[in-house]
Amino acid sequence: MRIIAGKSKGIRLRSVSGLSVRPTTDRVKESLFQIIGPYFDGGKVLDLFAGTGSLGLEALSRGADQAIFVDRSQASVKTIKQNIKMAGMEEQSEVYRRDARSVLRSLKRRTELFRLIFLDPPYQEKLLPDVLTFISENGLLEPRGMVVAEHGVNTQLNPDYGGLVRIRSLSYGDTTIDLYSNDPHELEG
Repeated sequence: MRIIAGKSKGIRLRSVSGLSVRPTTDRVKESLFQIIGPYFDGGKVLDLFAGTGSLGLEALSRGADQAIFVDRSQASVKTIKQNIKMAGMEEQSEVYRRDARSVLRSLKRRTELFRLIFLDPPYQEKLLPDVLTFISENGLLEPRGMVVAEHGVNTQLNPDYGGLVRIRSLSYGDTTIDLYSNDPHELEG
């Protein structure tokens, strides 16, 4: 697992030991970033259920200004911090070891807006509908922002959650990634 493109291209990232974290593969990550935007002109990123921090670090490497990484696992948070340091992105990163829902409430109070939100919760926990609804109802996504929701192929998400509309669905083996935006025309141009 590595950072694929941008200023930290080629940096090898650590994995979390054990089977509790299933990192997004380099092939899936590369394909995803070709679709959502190979490079970014600033903006904030939220990597919720961050695992290793791979997706948020890839976005920072490709030009995002800041990333907030959240995971409730102590082992994951330790790995995320190590990966941030190896990539030289300490100044652009915040890391929290907390439950995703409590962090979302805190971010709402801070009136944070994100250009990109990565959601990759444990597949068996079925958290995505509630998290997508919260993001939509509380305006955490900036105009024309995007939510990347990764889940198992057997999970079916709604085509919309309030103002968030699914604009694309991608399948990779046993993984599906649904892209949601508050602008349904986001990927047309």
